[in-house]
Amino acid sequence: MSSDAKPSLDAGLTALKQRDYQTAKTILESVVTTEENLQAAIQAQIGLVVAYARTGDIRAAMTLSEILAQSHNLQVKQWAERSLEELLKRNRREIESRNEHDATGFVAFDDEVVEEISRSLSESSHTSNNNTPIQTEVVNTSSTSLPSSSPTNSDNDTSNVSKIVPFPTPLAKPLTIHWRQAGRAKNWKSQQQLNLIPLRLLSLGTFIALFWVIRELFVFTLATINNILVWLPFLEPLQFLYTNPTNLLFITLIALTALSPWLLDRLLTKFYGMRYLQKDALDLHSQEAVRLLRRFSQQRGFELPKLGILPITAPIAIAYGHIPRTTRIVVSQGLLLQLAEDEIAAIYAEQLAHAAHWDGAIMSLVLLVTIPTYRLYQQISKWGNRTQGKFLNFLYIALSSIVYGIWCLCTGTTIWLSQVRLYYADRFAGDFTGNPNGLTRALLKIAVGIAADIQKQEETSWQLESLNIAAPVGSQQSITLGSLAPHIAFESLLMWDYLNPYRYWLTINNTHPLIGDRIQKLLQIARNWRIEPEFDIEPQHSIRVSKQSFYMQIAPFLGIPCGLIFAGVIGLGWQILFALKILNLKWIYDDWNFVTGCILICYSICLLIRINPFFPELKNCVLPTEENLPQILDNPAAIPIDRNGVCISGKLIGRRGISNSLGQDLILQTNNALIKLHHISWLGQPQNPQDFIGRKVSVTGWLRRGATPWLDIESLKTQNGKIINSSHPIWSTIVRSHQ
Repeated sequence: MSSDAKPSLDAGLTALKQRDYQTAKTILESVVTTEENLQAAIQAQIGLVVAYARTGDIRAAMTLSEILAQSHNLQVKQWAERSLEELLKRNRREIESRNEHDATGFVAFDDEVVEEISRSLSESSHTSNNNTPIQTEVVNTSSTSLPSSSPTNSDNDTSNVSKIVPFPTPLAKPLTIHWRQAGRAKNWKSQQQLNLIPLRLLSLGTFIALFWVIRELFVFTLATINNILVWLPFLEPLQFLYTNPTNLLFITLIALTALSPWLLDRLLTKFYGMRYLQKDALDLHSQEAVRLLRRFSQQRGFELPKLGILPITAPIAIAYGHIPRTTRIVVSQGLLLQLAEDEIAAIYAEQLAHAAHWDGAIMSLVLLVTIPTYRLYQQISKWGNRTQGKFLNFLYIALSSIVYGIWCLCTGTTIWLSQVRLYYADRFAGDFTGNPNGLTRALLKIAVGIAADIQKQEETSWQLESLNIAAPVGSQQSITLGSLAPHIAFESLLMWDYLNPYRYWLTINNTHPLIGDRIQKLLQIARNWRIEPEFDIEPQHSIRVSKQSFYMQIAPFLGIPCGLIFAGVIGLGWQILFALKILNLKWIYDDWNFVTGCILICYSICLLIRINPFFPELKNCVLPTEENLPQILDNPAAIPIDRNGVCISGKLIGRRGISNSLGQDLILQTNNALIKLHHISWLGQPQNPQDFIGRKVSVTGWLRRGATPWLDIESLKTQNGKIINSSHPIWSTIVRSHQ
């Protein structure tokens, strides 16, 4: 045990013996967070279980006991299992109201037992050389990177155990968020049966799009290899690389879909630390969820779906499997901690919807393709961070950016399916549970929890980003929504999502539907069943927004049909002139590429028309600050092109190193909210905003209110006066014309 941490651990255990449980909690949580020695961390976690239980935080005690029960140390494992048994016997709903005297009979928390285990662990520590961690495994419970080795490694493999990551203590719920705790239906009539044909057609279209993207990438790679071989002296191209790969790729994707449940089991276990979640363990958190799983299985005549748990603090849930019988439902530790019993059940019901609707097969295939791709991007970034030298660093940046772009392309093939299937899932979960209010609270708490996790980790964890496409709530839409929740009532904050008339156009490239739109539909179900809704969000007609502003917003897209019309006019004019024998434009007749040229010309003109209103001059203007954020963001009539120049100060957070070389994870943390930042640098720019992550900065730019609020950076100023100008206005007209 490290000499610096020993007094803290001793102080925590001493406070525990003296029954000063609040002090013990504070000290032991600090030890678990900072301690690098495995034995000391286990002792601190055992003490935390006792402290949580004695202070009435039973859910945290059960969660930590579940983690300790997976230890390879037999003594720790048995103690944790006895703790879980005793906690299960006690009435979960009344245990917080019991006094300390009632809890002293808890045998599993007897001080002598805790002392004995701590002493045993300490002795094991002394017998190991150079304080090498004992052969005991504690599940990684942080949402930061997992060890690179598989969690299923043998006990003797301790090479990757270098730091004990913090145990996810329950996130404090913001006191200013008011939950009405509206009830549920006692007897209800199911809504009209859904037409699943559009969902099935969209699933088929997603498979075709994914297959086409993979095929084009594969063909391009093979052609590039042969071109390089042709270019190099003394080498010949490989003839088999010219073979059409269509049939092989199609058979491969079908085989991967059939094997996806088992392959994803291995991927999630190896890379994410997934563990199987026993039914009894889920029963500790939500008895209703277990009942729902049983009812669903009995109705369809197969066994309970396999359950898994991810050791991360952000609330997340995914379902995968190519048929209902092979469905797996995996939730995070954070979800079980932050949601109430009925809300957990509602999320499980939503995951069951994907099995009932048979849309899990395509999403399983997408995850099977995108998870390894994302891990490759992450690994390349790690290698690049270890290199020295500008040239090698540039190569790693280029390679990681290419792989990240491939990941985005593969993920992008399923964004429409991801949106539509969640509307179907919400409807199914409301009908299956009779609790649309519970699902409403669950979705919003997930958004709040994701924002809290990003603030705590000071970055968007790779687990969140890589699994985002299959999650019930998107991480990007949660950044501002979840962080603003304590400062703005949900009724105001969600108005844009269901009142803006152009909301569906502005979510065309989003992975998830608008959460306010989903909640409005859920609350309408509650009204149909004559139960009080969780929020006063009434069905209303969309408000009026200037069409001229919207047309200016989508001007680059309008350039495409304008280009086609322009090409048609040229073609028609040639036909007339040719018929009159006035002019023979043979180049039009021989090469129809002029159509592409017309489209590009009109597209460029429309971009130039939009650039000035989209990026108005900010100099010599009095700009709003962070205090004005709530007023700007809760305007339901706003669209991205609206002129909202701001100057906001806060802490710059996001991933560090090459993994953020594209600026994909730049977030400004203010006193009121988290704001997504967009920045594009000049090629070869010596310094970028990514270099100042973790520091206080002042950002001047254009705040956009769309499906996901963001801020386009004009300039960023550090505390020591250094200014970084962004070329975003110029590059955005080239790279991206719509958000």
